[in-house]
Amino acid sequence: MSSKDFFKSFLFLCRFLLPGRPSTCFTNHGRSKRYPFLENLPSQTVACDVEGALLRTSSTFPYFMLVALEAGGFLRGLLLLLLHPLISCLSHEVGIRIMVMVCFFGLRKQDFRVGRAMLPKFFLEQVGLEGFEVLRRGGRRMVCVSSMPTLMVEGFLKEYLDVEVVLGRELKVFAGYYTGLMEDGAIGFGHSSRTPLNIEVYVHIDHKVYESITCIWFFFLQEVRLVGEAERRRWHPLPRSQYPKPLVFHGGRIAFRPDAISTFCMFLWLPLGFALAFARALVFLFLPYALSVPLLASLGMHSRLITSSDKEERRGDGSQLYICNHRTLLDALYISAALGRHVTATTYSVSRISEWFSPIRTVRLTRNREEDAARMKKLVQEGDLMVCPEGTTCREPYLLRFSPLAAEISREVVPVALESWVSMFYGTSTGKLKFLDPLYFLMNPLPCYEVEFMARVPTGAIGGKECSSYEMANHLQGEIGRRLGFQCTSLTRKDKYLLLAGNEGTIERERETRREGDVRMERRR
Repeated sequence: MSSKDFFKSFLFLCRFLLPGRPSTCFTNHGRSKRYPFLENLPSQTVACDVEGALLRTSSTFPYFMLVALEAGGFLRGLLLLLLHPLISCLSHEVGIRIMVMVCFFGLRKQDFRVGRAMLPKFFLEQVGLEGFEVLRRGGRRMVCVSSMPTLMVEGFLKEYLDVEVVLGRELKVFAGYYTGLMEDGAIGFGHSSRTPLNIEVYVHIDHKVYESITCIWFFFLQEVRLVGEAERRRWHPLPRSQYPKPLVFHGGRIAFRPDAISTFCMFLWLPLGFALAFARALVFLFLPYALSVPLLASLGMHSRLITSSDKEERRGDGSQLYICNHRTLLDALYISAALGRHVTATTYSVSRISEWFSPIRTVRLTRNREEDAARMKKLVQEGDLMVCPEGTTCREPYLLRFSPLAAEISREVVPVALESWVSMFYGTSTGKLKFLDPLYFLMNPLPCYEVEFMARVPTGAIGGKECSSYEMANHLQGEIGRRLGFQCTSLTRKDKYLLLAGNEGTIERERETRREGDVRMERRR
């Protein structure tokens, strides 16, 4: 017997011989009697197994699949899917190591942002309300343990659930790239010697992880609670209203939880989805709206038009300013289709490729207030203009802060409330391949859009009382938010890009400006 096995056996024996040992029990009572020890928790510390006591399912495969698809691409995701039957037959520890190797091998550490930008959404959707209540009653300290790598769960736990200490697996790095190997040692062992936990209550479910952790933390535990798998399946999902921190921004292309069956269906759909997206794009580009709208409906693109005013008022005199929230790059196309004529759209960071293939006119803004104001005033005089005061897209039911500039260029505006739904791929991104955004949206089996035209609003007054452009911007944001049922925020484009991309959303524009300047210099020479 090795020294490590002997040490485990010794601690297992001590568990029954030493006084004050941690108690272990199963609970299968009603919700009110399920955790009677919760009344004593405000002065204690709770340690919680993420997969076993916080999430409603202990399967880690969907989260590794998200890493493979978002950080590694479709080929890496396909490899992980092909290995799923083998992983299911192996032990939990071996399966984790295989998935880590497939998902992380060769990824650059500096560029890895999936754990912070994409995974929190899917983790939050799987949090059990009952398990979360136990965790929040922890009082002084909340400690979470996971068999997944720390960088996958730390952003979700610390930023959205206010967990103080996260103990997970650490990955080995060589020359700035992940090797796909994990550091040796039990879960959280590397942290336990540096962070004094003083754990008094430990809430747990997964027996496999329990065996690997108790050998390290045994002497710190006062009580251990085990909850059966069947009971956890009856847990309720954590309502969005009870999130400790609202989920406003998240990145990535995948819009569904990629378990094995769903991922298999996605790969089967990809060839058909690409062909369908190509056909839909041709309809958008070459057919008039009178023909394209019904034809796109037959191709699975559902749309709904709602008007709060009569058609003549909505159409105006051909020089109307439309103010709308920003959902995808196709916002202007749907507004144009609803009006039956082309509308000029202003853009900030749309790729050159998207501009080339756009069936309507797009004008790039410079983020210089005076220059942009003069440009938009000229565009309004030439014809209809659509402006998105948020400056960037937001997937969740929130509205970002509206820029007051749009309220300064016209005496009246028409607010437009937009909403979109997708089932497989998001048509927005903050990465370098933004030109693929329309393609991903069109690849969805049944994408849906809702366009609602609201009554005209004079920009100089609110309820007959004069107002500033800032007050008008807040008023328009509130009206659109109430119509959609969205919550208004003061967040901006900068906040989004700092969280999801690690920059302020201006890097690509600055590079293009420098390149254009270099071209001018060469021409002068």
